Amino acid sequence: MFDEFQSAEIDTGDAGIFCLRAGSGPPLLLLHGFPQTHLMWHDIAPVLADRFSVVCADLRGYGGSSCPASTPDHAPYAKRAMSDDMVALMANLGFSSFMVAGHDRGARVAYRMALDHPDSIEKLAVLDIIATADVWDRADARLALGYWPWSLLAQPEPLPETILAGAAEAIIENALSGWGSSPSAFPAEVRQAYVDALRDPSHIHAICEEYRAAATLDREHDRSDKAAGRRIRCPLLALWSGQGALAEWYAGEGGPLALWRGWADDVRGQAMPGGHFFPEENPAQTVDALAGFFGEPGQAAQKILSRR
Repeated sequence: MFDEFQSAEIDTGDAGIFCLRAGSGPPLLLLHGFPQTHLMWHDIAPVLADRFSVVCADLRGYGGSSCPASTPDHAPYAKRAMSDDMVALMANLGFSSFMVAGHDRGARVAYRMALDHPDSIEKLAVLDIIATADVWDRADARLALGYWPWSLLAQPEPLPETILAGAAEAIIENALSGWGSSPSAFPAEVRQAYVDALRDPSHIHAICEEYRAAATLDREHDRSDKAAGRRIRCPLLALWSGQGALAEWYAGEGGPLALWRGWADDVRGQAMPGGHFFPEENPAQTVDALAGFFGEPGQAAQKILSRR
């Protein structure tokens, strides 16, 4: 899937971050979400690498990246620490500034980078999220029932860890088939890789710590930025599932674009066909949207289709 990519594990000082790299041109970092790894970009990254220096990284605690010891306040798994990883990763690869696209948890790391490291981020794409503080401020029964990881995985250990360890296949099946995307969008080897990644106790604990941080420190960091008037300075592209929660739940507030304009001045975006995992479900449309935003014209979809 990544035949032309070179792999590396970069020591960022606090974590060892696994990444794949290929291409030339402007640097572009791609970040995954839960319960995935860098493999989510298997259709998209090779096409973007025709015009960009593409880096696909596993977040700390996920995939091939390391799992630093946590602390009672969960700070090692706050998006602030995870975004520091990625800035250090890209600097190690020779990129002092770069563009970034993130899906789900990776998008939360990406927008935190834009807030904490504004000189490093040239353009930002967030896929199927709104800001963490905005999610919690609007949380209701729909969130608790529709996106159970937010509440379940944030519970004190060891309950969430025990559940994940004993039900890795069921967790992956629920996410990949129950969050609006077609199960056929995920090749068997990718699905199995996601299951395998949820069977390691250290990674299980790290993922739960990341959700605990989202319920505490990440909310505090967002609210602190809002109170201080800090805003995302770079252009921001928001893409979301046209049949998912973001399209429905926040319609009365103007939808995701209106909410992101509370954080940034240059905001654009659109709904995408498919469910939560639309980058894997509809990679052609996703790659065209990203390539257009990050500087390339359309037609990238034809390369996706020709690869299949």
